[in-house]
Amino acid sequence: MAYFVYILESLKDGSYYTGSTQNLSSRLERHNQGRSKHTKKGMPWEIIYHEEYPDRSSAIKREMEIKNRKSRKYIESLVRASRQT
Repeated sequence: MAYFVYILESLKDGSYYTGSTQNLSSRLERHNQGRSKHTKKGMPWEIIYHEEYPDRSSAIKREMEIKNRKSRKYIESLVRASRQT
């Protein structure tokens, strides 16, 4: 089964959150129910970007690459590029 790296945007304050999961819709629902302490304050959230990977380790590796950049500009460039295709 595929794994996904996703980026959420808070509709409340415009902040971003990056994570990985096997089920995007279920994970978004959990974030918007306040079941994740890291995203509870930013509810509601929407998925603005995602990438698909064949396995969990690949997805986590990519998630860490994005998080380690610590760059709002980088995230916005990923989103922009995905919307142009």
